[in-house]
Amino acid sequence: MDIEGFVRRRIAEEDQNTIEDVLSDRIMEFKDIDKENALKLAFAVVDEVQNTLKIQNQEDEFLKEIIGFHSADVAMGEMGVGSRGAGDFFVHRKIAEIVSSTQTNSFINPTAQDDGGVIKTSTLGEDVYITTAVDGIHSRLSEYPFLGGFHVARASLRDVCVMGSEPVAIICDLHLADDGDVGKLFDFMAGVATVSELIDVPIVAGSTLRVGGDMVLGDRLVSAVGSIGVSQHAPTARKRAEAGDVILLTEGSGGGTITTTAIYHGLFGVVWETMDINFIKASEAIIKAGLLPKVHAMTDVTNGGLRGDAHEIATTTGLGLEFYQEKIRKMINPNVLEMLENLDIDPLGVSVDSLMIIAPKDVAEDVKKAISDVGVKIMEIGKVDDTGIARMIKADGSTEELIPLFREAAYTKIKKLVGDTTPENFEKMKDKVEKAALDSIEKKNRVVKAIRGD
Repeated sequence: MDIEGFVRRRIAEEDQNTIEDVLSDRIMEFKDIDKENALKLAFAVVDEVQNTLKIQNQEDEFLKEIIGFHSADVAMGEMGVGSRGAGDFFVHRKIAEIVSSTQTNSFINPTAQDDGGVIKTSTLGEDVYITTAVDGIHSRLSEYPFLGGFHVARASLRDVCVMGSEPVAIICDLHLADDGDVGKLFDFMAGVATVSELIDVPIVAGSTLRVGGDMVLGDRLVSAVGSIGVSQHAPTARKRAEAGDVILLTEGSGGGTITTTAIYHGLFGVVWETMDINFIKASEAIIKAGLLPKVHAMTDVTNGGLRGDAHEIATTTGLGLEFYQEKIRKMINPNVLEMLENLDIDPLGVSVDSLMIIAPKDVAEDVKKAISDVGVKIMEIGKVDDTGIARMIKADGSTEELIPLFREAAYTKIKKLVGDTTPENFEKMKDKVEKAALDSIEKKNRVVKAIRGD
């Protein structure tokens, strides 16, 4: 429970005593303290929030703008942020625009909507490409910290691997709410460390804090794991795909999303299917076989499933992608596929954690052999053309354009209730979000000028 947010929502409409009384009851639900001390805590929170509101009395309008934020009047859930669909992709593009406005240089930045970012540098006269990526723990794995740590570490490392880099280091940022058991920290780190040990990549740094400090009650765990990789070859970014290439897919058993689906439907045996490092083994096989410079693009089938990834690649490159439904189905772990279909979850709309490779046809044969040799299943599942449309050929011969839904396929009961249909006012929401992003860019520009003395 965010007690500061609780006060901010009520402070303009209710008197202070009422707020403090209700808040003290909420605090006692989490803390083993008496009413008197709960009221003292509630008073302190209300007093602090009231002090922050005094900024409105300041004459320095620029300072007021810096302390505040430009409201979009659109909530995260309304926009579908984090739900790997059309709304989420739109917001990520706006974030990328803020990054681009800095005019700093990188080889691949967030505007490419790629899996990781890349900078190019030189050492001892040779070009070196450094890839960085960061992923957050699946929100529904807070109560299962080992699995949360295991899967977020894999996710971060995947994003480095698909850029054609060899992982060299892992970093962690771990936040546990005030009432969380410290054992959650250790189990989370043990999950990350399991992946670290399996692939022999060290954990080198991190940070551990409380969620919201004293202002958030409960035991929610949130975290991020970052990975750093290096390569002497140009990254296998999506923009390198070419018409005439073929599309390969490794077998996917899922990660955090599939684990969450299994746990919250009581299908615990499926969790074991997700506990592997096949993705990283497949990526390393390509590198060790010397095929990386010949591969045009690699990506992991995660954000919104194949529908989302295919659409984003087509949008980014202007190319078309043609997939074959029956071949895709064969590249989803049989137990995972059975679970998804029994639960009426679209296998193409969720993250199955396959490695998708785009390469010239002659190179593709060598890639298939290299990956098969390390015990990972792989199959050709489509081709690249110049139509500009991502589409799937179904088993009956009909064609379906692959367009991401507003949210990824609903894989829990609560997500099914929330739904995945596009809101009627989506275009208006996009306009509001667009304006908020532009206002933030303008704010950044003004602050930079002020600090520089311009």
